[in-house]
Amino acid sequence: MKVIPTAISDVVLLEPKIFGDERGFFLESYSDRAFQELGLPTRFVQDNHSKSVRNVLRGIHYQLGTPQGKLVRVLQGEIFDIAVDLRKSSPTFGKWVGEILDDKQRRMLWIPPGFGHGFLVLSDTAEVAYKASEFYAPANERSLLWNDPAIGIEWPLHLIGAGGPVLSAKDAVGLLLKDAEVYA
Repeated sequence: MKVIPTAISDVVLLEPKIFGDERGFFLESYSDRAFQELGLPTRFVQDNHSKSVRNVLRGIHYQLGTPQGKLVRVLQGEIFDIAVDLRKSSPTFGKWVGEILDDKQRRMLWIPPGFGHGFLVLSDTAEVAYKASEFYAPANERSLLWNDPAIGIEWPLHLIGAGGPVLSAKDAVGLLLKDAEVYA
């Protein structure tokens, strides 16, 4: 597995080796040994799988008290996946990174605990799977506003057409970073 650094050193893009022929392909999406060798966490407690349609924007989600690290990959389709550093003591607090994840390159994004996470669906549909380092805890869940100017995420809205992103009721009323509870 190849590690590709991002603008925030704790967030990394992982590129698996894909073995393909006329029958299809094979790849190893997770290996405890490989993650140990790369210095990445190896304890995951929950696997999640979502399917969304074009223009859906999920996030920006995070969990206080029981912060989750996430290993995100796309099974089908294409998304713009983002991570926002919410660790107040970090030199990159409030900064974000974004990567296109799809079912062709099959890259994965490791988002450590202490970050917010969100994605925008760029294809007709997208199935996203991610491993989480902590269990989902609804009482601890928080949401940041996807277009907070203080964060300044450059969502590729030009790729989704007119009408803007489709949000859940909860995500539509996410908080601004300046008003949100964050990590120490």
